[in-house]
Amino acid sequence: MIPRAHDPAPGRGGRSLLLPLAACLTLAGCVAAGPSSEQRAREAELVIRSLMAAWESGDADLVADLFRPDAVYDDFPNQHTYQGTQEIVGYVMALHEWADDVYFNVGQVHVTQNGAVAEWVFSAVQARPIGTDVPVATGLEVVTNGVTVVELDGDRIVRAADYMDTRPVMLQLGGRLEMPGGSVIELPGGR
Repeated sequence: MIPRAHDPAPGRGGRSLLLPLAACLTLAGCVAAGPSSEQRAREAELVIRSLMAAWESGDADLVADLFRPDAVYDDFPNQHTYQGTQEIVGYVMALHEWADDVYFNVGQVHVTQNGAVAEWVFSAVQARPIGTDVPVATGLEVVTNGVTVVELDGDRIVRAADYMDTRPVMLQLGGRLEMPGGSVIELPGGR
């Protein structure tokens, strides 16, 4: 005979075997359950906002802490991929080699099943040369917008990607684009 919850268990002084068993199974189910989808969404938003704050502050330690050691970061505007934490930290820090007053205004954050997308507006002052592309410090402010996409493994980034049009930045620094056929794109007044 199988004891039921209200039947006393044979040889147990009237205590039911099923009640303690049901309590253990319930507790085991609670312990094994992972974070809720709402909690994962909050964590994904926190991670991408932390990444944008690290871009803004130039905090190399924060950048390193956000990424898994084998992570990949795609810089699509410049057609380059950075692999591993050291290269990724270098990518983020390169912005601060030429820019002061760096600011990322994060607008909407869209959470996905395993990551997030942040829309942002970037502004900075070009205070030092930008390699050989802009070999002088113009002191001019640049403003542009873009998105950053992150894929997470737990609370760490395994892949990130930036998407933005770099043309507005170059035009704001006084650059001009000479197009096939002779047309020229530049801001009015040469800026």
